[in-house]
Amino acid sequence: MGSIFYKVTLHNGVEMPAFGLGVYKVEEGTQIEKTIQTALDLGYGLIDTASFYENEEGVGQAVRNSGIPREDLFITTKVWNSDQGYDETLRAFELSMEKLGLDYLDLYLVHWPVKGKYLDTWRALEKLYREGRVKAIGVSNFKVHHLEDLLLHSNEKPVINQVELHPLLSQAELRQFCQQKEIKVEAWSPLSRGRFFDEPVLGEIAEKYGKTPAQVILRWHLQHQIIPIPKSVTPARLKENADIFDFQLTAREMEEIDELNRNERFGADPDSFDF
Repeated sequence: MGSIFYKVTLHNGVEMPAFGLGVYKVEEGTQIEKTIQTALDLGYGLIDTASFYENEEGVGQAVRNSGIPREDLFITTKVWNSDQGYDETLRAFELSMEKLGLDYLDLYLVHWPVKGKYLDTWRALEKLYREGRVKAIGVSNFKVHHLEDLLLHSNEKPVINQVELHPLLSQAELRQFCQQKEIKVEAWSPLSRGRFFDEPVLGEIAEKYGKTPAQVILRWHLQHQIIPIPKSVTPARLKENADIFDFQLTAREMEEIDELNRNERFGADPDSFDF
């Protein structure tokens, strides 16, 4: 993992950057376009949006304005809860593609496991994948029981499960399950908006390497083979988040960070989320 250009190979053979930018709550218009342009200039290749974020148009605009060949970028979006179901998902996909202004999508995700609907939603994703409109399909916020159900009733297995994951919610059991099934794990909110940066162990490790607690946490994700997509709109922070490829945590340091786990969620619990 020597550079920001490092890629992981998904189980269907598609290559995906091991690190990216999440754009939740980044405002449509100049803010999103500037943020993505800065990120792309720094070498970010993965941009993660969703129809729910209401900034797909800005993402598409930034991609087109970047001058970077389309095949060198990896764009993800997601189908929202109120658009789930077979026909609804196909319609939602067309709308997302219209907003993005792209010919194809690299990764399409089911945003949340909406009870009674996500299997039909998944069938729609399988269709889009078969037709080559999408290079890879996956899920977000799925627990082990959701994945088991999906794997039992599908032709394609997800390439990825994107979940809330950080040292206070390390999701060890879910990660192990995904690894057994060759499903990559991606972390939204990998830094939890800095809620636990003052943990002494992070400070000590950061000091040792001349890094920040945020950089140590992102490095922890990478070394656990988790794909982190930290969000920031500040150029300095975007640069800092990406500057994590020139040091390596020891096995002991990884364990110390693992021990911070408290199974503490800051986002919604997929089992009690009000869809």
